[in-house]
Amino acid sequence: MEKAASFLSSLLGGGGGGDGQAGEPAATVASILIYPIKSCRGVSVPQAPVTSTGFRWDRQWVVVNAKGRALTQRVEPKMALVETELPPAAFDEDWQPTPDSYLVIRAPGMDTLKVPLAAEHVTLDDVSVWEWSGSAYDEGTEAAEWFSAYFGKPSRLVRFKEESEIRPTNPEYAQGYKITFTDCFPFLIASQGSLDALNELLKEPVPINRFRPNILVDGCHPYAEDLWKTMKINKLTFDGVKLCDRCKVPTINQENGIPGSEPTETMLTFRSGEVIRPSHKNKQKVYFGQNLVCKESVSAKGKGRIVKVGDPVYVLQTYPCSDEVPA
Repeated sequence: MEKAASFLSSLLGGGGGGDGQAGEPAATVASILIYPIKSCRGVSVPQAPVTSTGFRWDRQWVVVNAKGRALTQRVEPKMALVETELPPAAFDEDWQPTPDSYLVIRAPGMDTLKVPLAAEHVTLDDVSVWEWSGSAYDEGTEAAEWFSAYFGKPSRLVRFKEESEIRPTNPEYAQGYKITFTDCFPFLIASQGSLDALNELLKEPVPINRFRPNILVDGCHPYAEDLWKTMKINKLTFDGVKLCDRCKVPTINQENGIPGSEPTETMLTFRSGEVIRPSHKNKQKVYFGQNLVCKESVSAKGKGRIVKVGDPVYVLQTYPCSDEVPA
């Protein structure tokens, strides 16, 4: 039994004690990635505060069409080329925007767009992202004209209206949590080991930006993160609530916006539901990374709720096997 436990511990990349600080860490936070505008290019940051909806600034904005429907790379792969930049201090825990604070947006062939972070906003109704609809802050005519010119059709940039809108996570997987414009859950974790293992099978390796995680960890075995049920990062408790089934976005080259067939074609051979979740439906879905929620995000605001590059990841609980992980 001890040998079996030791083998399982090594497979998971280490274990954690009851308080999350004893024992060896399972991995280390290698990168933290924030995507200010949904489906646009992300930014790598040294640290990120945890808010009630995920990392601060993550998917705070979305581009919508004339009907108020969210645009994503699934239908507008050119979104991959839209770069965003926030003031470096924006990722300090208590930072507040000033009149000189901007979200800076760039794209090929376009002038730089600067969106004030502390501006007064007009509300735009009937904004929708997947099943959710509600009101959002309209970022104004200049931003609308910029995105309309870039996509060649009427578009507007809007910001989540946290004062009045609530977009809950799917209660089937995580009850009592909320998000902004992200697809389904506040956080997505993936490992460098998983990416390296995938790239060994591909003719042309892909970077991690194909999978758009928030937390990239290193130091664990490939796909160990699939089984992480409860983990501690800098005294914050994260629960793994659902394997991330992938849409077509991983097949879009994030450097040029051109779709292809990989890595999904290769992943179907060893990361499909048929292979890793044989007792369930959705056999043809492919999985990479796991969606997380943070327990502290639902309670009253406290200090020190921040994740930093270099933080150890302690795994407190694991799922027995991938077939038993929610997905």
